[in-house]
Amino acid sequence: METTGSVLGLGQPNMYQKILTAENIKTLEKFPFGSQEKVENPKILVKFFTPWSNWTWFVTEAEKQEDGDWLFFGMVHGFEQEMGYFALSELTSVRGIGGLKIERDINFEGNLSDIM
Repeated sequence: METTGSVLGLGQPNMYQKILTAENIKTLEKFPFGSQEKVENPKILVKFFTPWSNWTWFVTEAEKQEDGDWLFFGMVHGFEQEMGYFALSELTSVRGIGGLKIERDINFEGNLSDIM
């Protein structure tokens, strides 16, 4: 099943998984930058991961950009664990072994304290 940019937040098709669903987008729109800044245990809105390595991105806030891309803020687990900004376009441009792509964990629900 092929999906297009209106669901993905970008203009490029994704042949396998919707990286962002309409439901994800509704949730993201409720949590702009700074909205969870004073929250003791921020809610994780979306979890992205690389199926070929240990890199994981946990989105706690997001804003849609003028060009249609999404800019996220959250926890990144990679070489280190750190809070920072990352873009949907960056995540969707990464290719792993055999052309694997970063995926969204469709079953994940949690808060920041759950991943620390």
